Amino acid sequence: MAALATGGAVRRGVAPSFRRAGEPGLAALPGTRPSLRRGQLLLSSGVPSLDAVLGGGLAVGTLLLIEEDKYGIYSNLLFKYFLAEGIVSGHHLFVASAKEDPADILKELPAPLLDEVNEEETVFKSKESQDYMKIAWRYQNLPKMEASPAASSRFGHYYDVSKTLSPELLQSTKCHHFFLPEEISLHPNINICNMTSGYIRLLQSIQRIIYQEGFDGSHPQKKQKNILRIGIQNLGSVLWGEDISCTDNPEDIYSLTKFLYVLRSLLRMSLSACIITVPAHLIQNKAIMERVTNLSDTVVGLESFIGSERETNPLYKDYHGLIHIHQIPQLNSLICDVSDTKDLAFRLKRKLFTIEIKKLCIWEEAWKSKSLCVYMFAYFCCYFDFFTAASGHYYSVVE
Repeated sequence: MAALATGGAVRRGVAPSFRRAGEPGLAALPGTRPSLRRGQLLLSSGVPSLDAVLGGGLAVGTLLLIEEDKYGIYSNLLFKYFLAEGIVSGHHLFVASAKEDPADILKELPAPLLDEVNEEETVFKSKESQDYMKIAWRYQNLPKMEASPAASSRFGHYYDVSKTLSPELLQSTKCHHFFLPEEISLHPNINICNMTSGYIRLLQSIQRIIYQEGFDGSHPQKKQKNILRIGIQNLGSVLWGEDISCTDNPEDIYSLTKFLYVLRSLLRMSLSACIITVPAHLIQNKAIMERVTNLSDTVVGLESFIGSERETNPLYKDYHGLIHIHQIPQLNSLICDVSDTKDLAFRLKRKLFTIEIKKLCIWEEAWKSKSLCVYMFAYFCCYFDFFTAASGHYYSVVE
């Protein structure tokens, strides 16, 4: 009767043949892990704390846009982390730049930290334990965004910015280069669909690599599947033949947006992921930047403290800048993965780049206003949090 109720006879000792399609294929690719909530394949950005903010990592077939900081120091660092993670994970690389030779970029990639214990993390934690009474109790219960390097899993690695990858590891990785000055000298300028010749050459190179190397799945039996990591540096700058950073009314106003539209179509149909750095602070037409944001999957902005008032502000002495998550993709779901907190800051230690929760919300407003009333309100919040936490109850007087 039980066999008839299930719609057929079930033999004793025989496992059911039903299996969700795609599960073996998702687990077979190196340096990836499946997302159980969204049913997608994820890869690491090279910064484990950034992966946690973005919902576990970057989805394969998506585009990560990094809005560069003023001097491009930390955006280039995230760019190199993304490429270094690909080399350690055994992925293929495609590096494009109009400013620096891709071969020189690969030589400066940071080396991985596999089993080393970060001494600076211990020193910083001891300092935090001494100053914990100066911070509201409600901030101390927030989740940690950065774990120690020794406890990191194989999905996502920590990197030592004071060391570079070994030449042997670089030689074992298949890397494709695109240096715009060399491409222009070898091929004449072409203009298709009001797009700059540099963008056209770049799209042709990416499309050729995807089809020839089988990243589109056209040769399933020819070779083992792998991931292609694409890195494009300083896109939208004058070096790429763009004038959107020079005037409010550029000649080719849709050149960059057309490039992103075609690029995303190539990413969606292939086992690849792309990171792009854009000098957003130089783009004068804000409407163009809004279109660029809409044509990207994930958008992360970096705000450096170099040259600003916050560099000398004692409230920011432990940080080097702020990180803004402008957009997270909604893939296979109605809503996107939203981080628990919006107050994120980054700091560059002697070896590590970390993203942490900024515990400055109340005191920052007091510092900006220079008002005694606001200072008293901030003190009252911390005082109130202290006694409510000690009594086992919590009431927020701020939110």
